[in-house]
Amino acid sequence: MTSATHHTTDIGQPGIGTGETLDTVETRLFLGEHEWLYGLLRSDDNVSPSFRFPDLISACVSLVFAADDAPERIFAFLGTQLVLRAPNTPRRRESMWRPQYELLQAVQRSPANRHPNPRFQLDHLTTACVALARQADDADARVLRQARLNMADRSARWRLPRPG
Repeated sequence: MTSATHHTTDIGQPGIGTGETLDTVETRLFLGEHEWLYGLLRSDDNVSPSFRFPDLISACVSLVFAADDAPERIFAFLGTQLVLRAPNTPRRRESMWRPQYELLQAVQRSPANRHPNPRFQLDHLTTACVALARQADDADARVLRQARLNMADRSARWRLPRPG
């Protein structure tokens, strides 16, 4: 349930009532991936501008989806690494930008996430993207560079006249 004054714990809900806009969507991250992004958030390299969690998470998603085999890589990580973690592994609530959420939503709705396969939730998919982005050489610099590219893309779209 979502209301204008209460930020729900439902995953995939708009960030309403928290100062966030409808352009972001709530997700959760497993603690290990959250801690890595927190280190990047606090990094001396994260300056001018300083990117926040929605930017960093979305950059990780964008980096994974830059490859044609993104869904396969995500499900490979989920099926070989994330599935071995304790089901009650702590998670932190964060947000991501809507375009990257829509990429993950498409994967979540894909046949690979339907019966007879296990069903993974948004927090699993988000965590997988952060973990996969983290594995890349020079991951910190790549994530910050992608955050800049995503910001430039959002800014360009916001300036376009809206059909009316």
